[in-house]
Amino acid sequence: MLDYRFPTALQMVLSVAMAEQLGERSTSAILAYGLEANPSFIRKLMVPLTRDGIIVSTLGRNGSIHLGRPTEQITLRDIYLSVIEDKKLWASRPDVPARCVVSANTCWYFKSIAEEAEQASLAVLAGHTVASALEELKKADTSGCDPVPELIAQYKKAH
Repeated sequence: MLDYRFPTALQMVLSVAMAEQLGERSTSAILAYGLEANPSFIRKLMVPLTRDGIIVSTLGRNGSIHLGRPTEQITLRDIYLSVIEDKKLWASRPDVPARCVVSANTCWYFKSIAEEAEQASLAVLAGHTVASALEELKKADTSGCDPVPELIAQYKKAH
């Protein structure tokens, strides 16, 4: 089963950062609409992101979502670890009976390779911040899409 927590959380945080740059408001409903995601999934992802100080959410009729730290201080690694928590990148097979050299040693070998791959992935994510990701997205954009304010207008029309 594919796990969409990290890419969805990344898009959420980048959307909040973009909205803040444009002086616009973010809410879980606006994020869910923009990401075409279930609002309950968005709210579920907000829990660890809020716990870890990546976002801050205010309640009430005029409630909104803001970044908890400057964009330069939030790495993609922070977002990944927040929403994935202790789930490993790759799960090894359970221990199997030792019937040959391969079956006797594959489990520990795979775990060591998976750990090495996970550390390399985390190092790559640590090298990117929300600020740098947003800058890359804006620089490479050829979509012609309207920025966040148009999304908010579309959301208001739909609801």
